[in-house]
Amino acid sequence: MSDLKYKRIILKLSGEALAGDQGFGIHPPVIKEVAQEVKDVYNLGLQIAIVVGGGNMWRGESGAQMGMERAQADYIGMLATIMNALALQDNLESLGVPTRVQTSIEMRSIAEPYIRRKAIRHLEKNRVVIFAGGTGSPYFSTDTTAALRAAEISADAILMAKNGVDGIYSADPKVNPSAKKYDTLTQMDIINKGLKVMDSTASTLSMDNDIPLVVFNLNKPGNIKKVVEGENIGTTVRGK
Repeated sequence: MSDLKYKRIILKLSGEALAGDQGFGIHPPVIKEVAQEVKDVYNLGLQIAIVVGGGNMWRGESGAQMGMERAQADYIGMLATIMNALALQDNLESLGVPTRVQTSIEMRSIAEPYIRRKAIRHLEKNRVVIFAGGTGSPYFSTDTTAALRAAEISADAILMAKNGVDGIYSADPKVNPSAKKYDTLTQMDIINKGLKVMDSTASTLSMDNDIPLVVFNLNKPGNIKKVVEGENIGTTVRGK
């Protein structure tokens, strides 16, 4: 573990990453691959917390199209993250990785409520902790949840695993082939350039608490391990 660049991380997974090519729901082969990637990193000895999104189940736009109140739509999204967290927990534990799900919305029959000190204790006991339910409040994204939890548990970095994107670009590389890839940035660069990496609240939280962010491609096997071992892949965003 002494050779690792990071000793305690927040791994941010998008809900879409669990859907694979089918685009909706949880694709069993994909979530098994993600769980195996996490296990490979877990075996290195570092402490891992995970924040998972819910976009494979529900997106805010869906609520808007239905004329739904924003807060109500956000609560549905929080429930979607809990479903993803439970599925990921099951896959990790099937691989022998001890895992705890903590939810910001209490559901005591299926998961622990989020308690900061308890989460840290789980990490110290070499358990993977999955933070589900977002922040527990509407109007905040799971990116903000990742930044908030990273600050609360004193994580060394946020690892943002993207679905098929190998870093941060000046524009969408799928639309603009001449888009420039950045190797390093600051959170202020992201805000000033209007780069769509994480929302401004999450960027500000990360900047204020000096939390680095690494954006990389989840679809390439071994990338999470490469990041924690200090290999320069993707884009590194400095906290300050």
